[in-house]
Amino acid sequence: MMNRPQRWLIAAAGVLALTACSNEQDELNTWMEQQRHEVQPSVPPLSPPQKFNPQTYAGLDGVEPFSAQKLTGALRQEARQPNSAVAAELNRRKEPLENFPLDSMTMVGSVTKKGVPFALLKVDNLLYQVKVGEYLGQNFGKITKITETEVSLREIVQDAAGEWIERPTTLQLQEGGR
Repeated sequence: MMNRPQRWLIAAAGVLALTACSNEQDELNTWMEQQRHEVQPSVPPLSPPQKFNPQTYAGLDGVEPFSAQKLTGALRQEARQPNSAVAAELNRRKEPLENFPLDSMTMVGSVTKKGVPFALLKVDNLLYQVKVGEYLGQNFGKITKITETEVSLREIVQDAAGEWIERPTTLQLQEGGR
């Protein structure tokens, strides 16, 4: 147990400590006020809002850029050019697997019959045999090579400038199928 003088001593030390903190707080507040008066903010005023002038859209009367009509016209124009890569493709009969996009096809195997390699492709749960020279996909994809693990083909696609170019593509063997 503490006696009375010890209690007074502890209480006096507490009051003294609080007074010292109060003194530091007063100094800090004084310094902050001084800084507020010395520093002047330099914020430029906001410019007034500009008036918005709506424009009418004039493209409604034109041909839609992704319409079948425009694509057909472009393909016909391209076909009239003698060196066109698309000209020969438009004049041949389409094969059944050209109705499906390449990403819907899965290579599930390969076989060789009489020395001719065939790839086994799964499309919509049906199995197809394809060989070099046949067509796949919706971009005039012609099979150029078949190995045990992949089917190589070249597609004819339009680049950013609208020119028809050949692009190599492959279908890889999928273990276990999809």
